[in-house]
Order: sequence, then C-alpha cells, then structure tokens
Amino acid sequence: MPFFILKGNKLEIKNLPSYKELEIVDNNHPNRDYKINISIPEFNCVCPKTGLPDFANIQITYIPNKSIVELKSLKLYMVKFRNIGIYHEYVTNQILDDFKKACNPKSIEVIGDFHPRGGVKTIVTVNHPD
Repeated sequence: MPFFILKGNKLEIKNLPSYKELEIVDNNHPNRDYKINISIPEFNCVCPKTGLPDFANIQITYIPNKSIVELKSLKLYMVKFRNIGIYHEYVTNQILDDFKKACNPKSIEVIGDFHPRGGVKTIVTVNHPD
C-alpha cells in the first residue's frame, strides 16, 4: 500500500525517508575538489495518481566537503521510496535536499531519468548551488 494521500492537487506523503538515514564518513581529502558519481539504475517509487510503479536511473554527482555518504546507507535510503507515492520532481529534489543535510557537499547535482510510461519520459535535474 503506497504511503500517500492525494487530496485534489495536494500530495501528503507519509513515511518519507529522512536524511538521518544517510550515514556519513570522513572525507580523507577535504582540501581537494573531486567529483563522486553515483548511479542508482534500479530506483523505483509509485505514481501518486495511478498507483503504478515508476522506475528511474538516479544519478548523483557531488563534490564532497568534510564528509561523504556511505553507499550501503544510500542504498537502504533509496529502497525506502519503493512504496512511496511521489512525483518525479518531488523525489529528485528530496534526494538533493537530504544529501545536502547529511554531508553538506560543496556542490551537488541529482538527475532523475525516469523510464517512459504512456509515451512520456521525464528527466529532472536539480543542482546546488543553483
């Protein structure tokens, strides 16, 4: 059962994953700017309108500051979206916001490349700083 309520145009989401679930570890090279590229090719969530599954490749690219996100905790965080009714734009922005709160990167880009459904393909790109 998806954890959402759709009231008109307002989406209320229950049990949304939290940035607190993203474990961090020290960055051993905080004075060097380097990019970390992470691909999650099997991401899925639920369409809040139809209840059908949405699949995507989530691409996260960030320049770390003093800490980095531990990958197993990221995997477990991402899996929690599986039963969440959430729009593509919302989930992509949520992932970026949670990453910012967890590890405070110097910069970050999150791309949600969602598989076509009904002949429509969505790619959402969010950045910080803008």
